[in-house]
Amino acid sequence: MLTELRSLGTEENRAGMARFGIETQHAFGVPMARLRPLAKTIGSSPDLARELWESGFHEARLLAILLTPPKSLTPDLALTWLEDIRSWDLCDQLCNVLARREHTDELVPLLAADKREFVRRAGFALIAWRAVHAKKAPESEFSGYFGLIRTAAEDERNFVWKAVHWALRQIGKRSAALHGPALALAEELGASDNRTARKIGREAIRELSSEKVRTRLGLGADACSQ
Repeated sequence: MLTELRSLGTEENRAGMARFGIETQHAFGVPMARLRPLAKTIGSSPDLARELWESGFHEARLLAILLTPPKSLTPDLALTWLEDIRSWDLCDQLCNVLARREHTDELVPLLAADKREFVRRAGFALIAWRAVHAKKAPESEFSGYFGLIRTAAEDERNFVWKAVHWALRQIGKRSAALHGPALALAEELGASDNRTARKIGREAIRELSSEKVRTRLGLGADACSQ
């Protein structure tokens, strides 16, 4: 499998990965557009996934995530894999699968409190993905994350603050009921004395106040906070 992955990679793609802040020392340069069809051809294979993960190669680990169904991505396995992650795309893909499992909201406080950059990012990526995938989760789950967002909004590390921003935006876009509270938090952060919090807030305000978002949620033009 590693031989096949190596054959699918290009130096041009490796350079592109590096431009997007992805570590390429152990990467072949295979785009997701090639990995997803390959994963579909192979099908669900948790055993192969673990072998691929152990190889340490970037695309092998991406493929491992794609081959692992939510039911097989137990919290223990996810935490073990997070120990190895040093790249935002691996972190986000892992959380995309993890968010489709029931009760993974229980991991959010643990991850968000962790000081390690990509583990903490995982906490907020998980919030963002749960806002998309956890259709049956109560709205109270997501309003309960505002305290975590407020606290982490001052973390200036690039891969953390971007995930905090992502989580806030996704909560605000989940429903009309959550839009107002999320926008209010964005405005609070936008007025902060902290530069990173201010950036998160102002960028979230821009999206949550947009006509596109308000229309999709069935909100009128006066839905924004005054």
